[in-house]
This record gives sequence, C-alpha cells and structure tokens, in this order.
Amino acid sequence: MRVEAKNPKNQSRVNRAMKHLEKYNILNDERDCIENSLDVDDIEDNKDWKRVNKRCEDVWDKFLTALEELPKGEQSRITKSELY
Repeated sequence: MRVEAKNPKNQSRVNRAMKHLEKYNILNDERDCIENSLDVDDIEDNKDWKRVNKRCEDVWDKFLTALEELPKGEQSRITKSELY
C-alpha cells in the first residue's frame, strides 16, 4: 500500500516508515501463527517464536524511529492507513 505524502520532500521518509510497517505486519502474522500452534505455556520457550518476536520488536522500533522523523501531518496519514 502506498501513502502519498502531503509534501513531496517527505515522500521517501513516508515510504521508509510504510516499508517497516508492512514488514512488521508480516512478522506479526507469522508470530500469531506460531502462537496458535503452541500451548500457552510453551510460547516463550519456543525458539522460532523468540526469533520472530525479536524481529517484530526490531522492525517496530525502526518504524517508530522513521515515524518520529516525519511531521505530525504525515504521521497522522500513516496512522490512519489500513496497515496501521
């Protein structure tokens, strides 16, 4: 999904934030699939879940960093998008 920046000079930063948000959504879906296949007690001990969870957290941090670099108007356009 593409979100158009209000100001064209911010488009590359908007694209970067959206790229991280898309990656996060993919990894979050993968993490949910792993969680659904495990018992509640086994989730935090599972190696695959830990790996995907760590990647989720890293990508989310990158998204927040990219979002903070944008003006408030661009931030609200991203947070109102379907991916958020």
